[in-house]
Amino acid sequence: MDEEITIINTNTRNEKVLKFFLDNKKKIIIIISIIFFCLVGYYSFDVIKKRNKIKLANQFNLSIIAFKAGEEKKTINELRNIINKQDAAYSPLALYFLIDNNLIENKEEINNLFNVIINKNNLEKEIKNLMIYKKALYNSDSIDENDLIKILNPIINSDSIWKSHALFLIAEYFVTKNENQKAKEFFKQILVLPNSNKDIKLESKKRLNRDFGE
Repeated sequence: MDEEITIINTNTRNEKVLKFFLDNKKKIIIIISIIFFCLVGYYSFDVIKKRNKIKLANQFNLSIIAFKAGEEKKTINELRNIINKQDAAYSPLALYFLIDNNLIENKEEINNLFNVIINKNNLEKEIKNLMIYKKALYNSDSIDENDLIKILNPIINSDSIWKSHALFLIAEYFVTKNENQKAKEFFKQILVLPNSNKDIKLESKKRLNRDFGE
């Protein structure tokens, strides 16, 4: 008797499941289709992303080869193109190469290229802060204190790992301008900063003791 009841319950449950699928056949097909196309889309996007990364890597390597072969114009054009792709890895590398090898002397153009990378919406936070610091460092010998601080403000007003570097750059700027009181203030800020870079903090202590008798 128990076995018969079990069989009846099983059959009833199977019928309910079958009825549910038949009644909701269209909805189930739509849901499965959406999931399928999402998976395909995600996979395709990932494949394209990896393919583009490989393409950029090859383009960067070819631009270095062109530079070594004395083809500076081709190198500059290729590196500009890489920068405009706004890739988190190869765009900064391309810009650094242009700067380190003095391939573009026009500071306005270099600053525009910095902005192309910095203004990239989905750039990782600390990479963006590093680019801001590099931009300030690049301009530090040709701008006034207000412009220097304006560039570095996004870092100074944050808890970025590059904050001590930014404060040290400003302190050094004031040292070169013989504005020692201002320099001391920024060196002291580094000493009390919780996440100061150890080397930057040590150098700041040395500078305060050696140059300012602190």
